[in-house]
Amino acid sequence: MRHEQMEVWQRSKQLSVDVYRELKDLRDFGFKDQITRSALSIPSNIAEGFERFTEKEKFRFVSIAKGSCGEFATQALIAIEVGYISEDVGLRWRQEAMTLSRMLGSLLKALTKQPQM
Repeated sequence: MRHEQMEVWQRSKQLSVDVYRELKDLRDFGFKDQITRSALSIPSNIAEGFERFTEKEKFRFVSIAKGSCGEFATQALIAIEVGYISEDVGLRWRQEAMTLSRMLGSLLKALTKQPQM
């Protein structure tokens, strides 16, 4: 299966787009760079993993994507607290990150059950 066909990739790509659009005028460039990188890391690592040759490599990159979900969810809460985004936006982003994390966890379980090449 191609990564573009996967719901988890499609949703994580959309989340990344939403983050970039929402924060386009944010002047705290350090924070903006960090949160956009963590959001961008999710679909990017899924894509990279699915372009690799071995299941072990695929697992590694999907695992990194899952970690980026936790990083991003934390940064969304911080963005709310410092007033960079509304509570509504931040909680929506956090919920989506946690949903993506669960989806990636299921994908990782499925990958461990596949025969190794």
